[in-house]
Amino acid sequence: MARLNFLLVAALTACALGLVTSQHQARKLYVELQKEQDLARQIEVEWGQLQLEASTWATHARVEKIAAQSLGMRVPPASRTQVVPPAGDQGRP
Repeated sequence: MARLNFLLVAALTACALGLVTSQHQARKLYVELQKEQDLARQIEVEWGQLQLEASTWATHARVEKIAAQSLGMRVPPASRTQVVPPAGDQGRP
């Protein structure tokens, strides 16, 4: 009987240690998950800011201003502009 009690106590102790270990690991993984979710939110905010910045840098007015100032380019007069239809539209009115 003492041997059975010893085996039951050993099994109970092993189960208790396993439970404590798994709970500890679950808590560690949850903390890591929270950190990664925070990082993902920060990256999303940064991505939005970068998209806004890229759209600001590529505005038509800014590109035209830089072309005029830095490169000395200008918009040609309408009399020198010729519209060329796409290759598939040659026979259409």
